[in-house]
Amino acid sequence: MTRLLSAVAAWLLIAGAGHAQALRPPITGISHIAVYSADMAASDAFYAGKLGAHKGPDPEDAAGARYYLSARQFVEVLPLPPGQGLSRLAHVAYVTPDAVALRAYLAVRGLSDLSPVRTGANGDRWFETHDPEGVAVQFVEPAAAGADPQPGAISGRIIHFGFLVRSRAAEDRFYRDVLGFRPYWHGAMRADATDWVSQQVPDGTDWLEYMLVGEGSTTPLSRLDARELGVLNHFSLGVNNMEAAVTTLIVGDRLSPRHDGPNMGLDGKWQANLYDPDGTRVELMEFQPVAKPCCSDFTAASPTH
Repeated sequence: MTRLLSAVAAWLLIAGAGHAQALRPPITGISHIAVYSADMAASDAFYAGKLGAHKGPDPEDAAGARYYLSARQFVEVLPLPPGQGLSRLAHVAYVTPDAVALRAYLAVRGLSDLSPVRTGANGDRWFETHDPEGVAVQFVEPAAAGADPQPGAISGRIIHFGFLVRSRAAEDRFYRDVLGFRPYWHGAMRADATDWVSQQVPDGTDWLEYMLVGEGSTTPLSRLDARELGVLNHFSLGVNNMEAAVTTLIVGDRLSPRHDGPNMGLDGKWQANLYDPDGTRVELMEFQPVAKPCCSDFTAASPTH
């Protein structure tokens, strides 16, 4: 009842105010990313064995599994549905302290594609919608609050994820105008193009990266095969020191068969890539830049841990 009254009060405030954006409940960071797997055992060997994440049951889908990097952040791995197509991205998810109020806010802002708020066996509350690209987007009110890395995990922090975007303008109307995301950085392989646009969550330092394809980018639509989609649809784990992280992987025989880097990214941060058995890219990235980025300056603070 208390949550219902809170949501109704938020609705009345938003409906009666001329500055609805300021009344949006917080969106503080990334909760998780969910990916599909054609071989759950092979995925387990990667996420638990290579990344060192802690495997747990999936309160959202009993057929899946969660691989926890910390109590709050995880990768959800789901069996590949028949007829899925080339993409292995299932959904992305952000953290909010009040799922009921955020859903009410989005309804007032005109979104009709909103699932009911659900509660998992672990106490998490969440609802789902879709962005203009058709990507399923969840907003999670987590029951657990701990952010300490799981023992043995190569990283305890998902600092960003990214996926294929055809229309930057359409995505901006959703993420920036409705949700309040903020510009962070943009770059490209050529000076006359835009390949990557990073939008930071409104109340934290995690970000979403538009991986642009088609007009205006250096990636043509004709290049979108399964391998390319696995590169575009990715997530990034923050590390304090790339040399130490990669050394840990090498010494422990934890590099994936396909991997690349370390190298200096065009955003001035050290990066290295692993790939899960289905081709989803897992990018290790240092939290802070150590060189001047190409193309644009950072317009918001980078994460420190």
